Amino acid sequence: MKVILGLGNPGKEYANTRHNVGWWVVDHLADVWRTDGWRKDGEALTSSGTVGGVKVRLVKPQTYMNLSGAVLKPWLRRPFWAAATDLMVVSDEVQLPVGAYRFRAKGSAGGHNGLKSIEGALRSQDYARCRIGVGPSDPQRRTGDLADFVLGECGKGEAADIRALLPTLEEALRVWTAEGIADVMNRFNR
Repeated sequence: MKVILGLGNPGKEYANTRHNVGWWVVDHLADVWRTDGWRKDGEALTSSGTVGGVKVRLVKPQTYMNLSGAVLKPWLRRPFWAAATDLMVVSDEVQLPVGAYRFRAKGSAGGHNGLKSIEGALRSQDYARCRIGVGPSDPQRRTGDLADFVLGECGKGEAADIRALLPTLEEALRVWTAEGIADVMNRFNR
């Protein structure tokens, strides 16, 4: 089973923040892939379905961002599941401008506390991730306090630019479920 984990924070006050774009993606996937409804599963909301004959589970941790890795502990005990091939984590990335995204097979958390928590739970950096740009389009523009920035609401233009990526990200994640991260990086990274 493939697991796509969208990083975000629970609560209405966080729904439209930059830090919750991972949830925007898994919500979009649930709609397009017509997975079953969201239900409580430990410390997460999950929705399951089949995409191109592959079983998929979408996951939205109900812990706060810094504790997101806790929802993976049950998966680590599964004999035929491996994070390196069966896990995709979708997160915001302040170092990428709005409208950009990047897929990677492994790597560091780059200061992202949600990814640090995932690494801590897995005891590895070897898992696929999709980072979605939420940073300013002008690299000279200061964001101020980083926590305040990522927990701030997206402006209408920013949100529209991020949501415009959703069909492309859905296609890329569909390819990942069938063919793996190398094909996705070759076909979708810009």
